[in-house]
Amino acid sequence: MQTVNAFDYAETIVKALSRGILLTTKAGEKVNSMVIGWGTLGIEWGKPIFAAYVREGRFTREQLDANPYFTINVPLEKADPEIIRICGSKCGRDVDKVKESGMTLVEHEDFSVPGVEEFPLTLECKVVFRQKQEIDLIDERFHGAYPQDVPGTNPMANRDAHIAYYGEIVGAYLAK
Repeated sequence: MQTVNAFDYAETIVKALSRGILLTTKAGEKVNSMVIGWGTLGIEWGKPIFAAYVREGRFTREQLDANPYFTINVPLEKADPEIIRICGSKCGRDVDKVKESGMTLVEHEDFSVPGVEEFPLTLECKVVFRQKQEIDLIDERFHGAYPQDVPGTNPMANRDAHIAYYGEIVGAYLAK
């Protein structure tokens, strides 16, 4: 494990985000990873922040409510398509995504949520602020992301608003 400065990898993170990266949570003994394609890397309150957007009905939201820590896991090369497929289409309430996808967890003794070896750039984040987005306040061009006739259980676009989780980046490392 090699400690790094997250901002030295800003371009890598933003480019990978458009193709899908992992947000990993752990509550109790249950580890869950979901694919995210929306996120923001920046500075707020003078601290390095990664803001992740999670729909209300997601298992990941339940995990974050139980343990306000998460990791952002970014591939340095091509992402493992099987991990992306499973973590992007299945619900952690019903499936052990770690086992089913074959991903390798990387435990860090000072942080409660593991990284993922196959997505070696890892940001360790502590939630410092969260806020539910109000669909009525979102520019109408983006309302299609929230079709009100689609149940919140749909893995892609559905009626649920996102909750913005602002995670202070408290550590960053390369897992390999």
